[in-house]
Amino acid sequence: MRALTWQAPNVLQVETVPDPEIVNPRDVILRVTMSSVCGSDLHLLGGYVPAMKPGDIIGHEFMGEIVEVGSGITNFKKGDRVVTISIIGCGNCEHCQRSDFSCCDNSNPNPEATDLAYGQPCCGIIGYSHAFGGYAGSHATYIRVPFADVNLFKVPDGVTNEQAVFVSDAAPTGYFAADNADIQRGDTVAVWGCGGVGQMAIRIAYLMGAERVIAIDRFASRLELAEKKAGAITINYETTNVHEALLELTGGRGPDRCIDCVGMEAHGTELDYVYDKTKQMMHLHTERGTVLRQAIRACRKGGTVSVVGVYGGLLDKFPMGAIVNKALTVRSGQQPGQRYANKLFEHIQKGELDPSYLLTHPMSLEDSPRGYAMFKEKTEDCMRAVFMP
Repeated sequence: MRALTWQAPNVLQVETVPDPEIVNPRDVILRVTMSSVCGSDLHLLGGYVPAMKPGDIIGHEFMGEIVEVGSGITNFKKGDRVVTISIIGCGNCEHCQRSDFSCCDNSNPNPEATDLAYGQPCCGIIGYSHAFGGYAGSHATYIRVPFADVNLFKVPDGVTNEQAVFVSDAAPTGYFAADNADIQRGDTVAVWGCGGVGQMAIRIAYLMGAERVIAIDRFASRLELAEKKAGAITINYETTNVHEALLELTGGRGPDRCIDCVGMEAHGTELDYVYDKTKQMMHLHTERGTVLRQAIRACRKGGTVSVVGVYGGLLDKFPMGAIVNKALTVRSGQQPGQRYANKLFEHIQKGELDPSYLLTHPMSLEDSPRGYAMFKEKTEDCMRAVFMP
């Protein structure tokens, strides 16, 4: 089959690789219909996640058609149109039993790296380095999905492929971001990052009762989509002081809930960005924390900061004093999308949510290196390139 492989930092190649096979009774094999780029893939591409090997297949946001079913699978059959949650749960451990699928104890067959880095082993993630299981990714003709009875969801009639593909990752991550923020009716919510996850977080925040959502980014096309498609008030951080603007919009109080949808490669215009960038380049720390610091500083006293942007290691100048003295709650995590998939399909069927506008650049798998270049450099107003093998 054909697949997009990581060869070295910022080097991708489409090549012919062996087809996947059933290795466990709870596996299925999918023929990939659509597979989207994701902002967290850029951390792999740039070499910020060290556990990559040349030839690794990347990609984790996808849907497809079942072509082979393991003997332990009874709730799916060949021909089913399904979406796969990118964060893998086993369904049996104590965390999965609490619907905390992203904390699964059993889905990562290579737990040593995350055990050493984080204190406990983390879950497996499709197409996201050997530290998170070494699973082959979705930018390919076919893919093996482990624990398929837990991680697959049938796409309901009336939901298009263009809508369904984002129920794999962008939409549930946005839902998780808003859910973690503990949004109350009438709240003002600030969202940093107007990529796919940020767009979904804005829309879900409104569905949860937010009165106003303020979206922060630097790209005009993304800010325009956040305003026109998701209903946000927008701030361009390259032309506006974010902290001052948020205080002005909230009468000096600050947003009730602040959501970081950016993560370790945040950009900024202030001195802390230069500091972070320099230390990151010198391998003295791993994160650029501009957004996280802004969110903590801006959030109102007693408010909540929700972090779904990916962070991988260590960050300097973390404003712990603001968290303590303003009595902030900070909640974070990888998305447990299994918790939200059916709710998201219901919102789509009711016309309350339509993620399809995220798909700006459909293209063939053979063109995927160009798609990633567009996505990384934000050229041609690329929100999401989606590959169709």
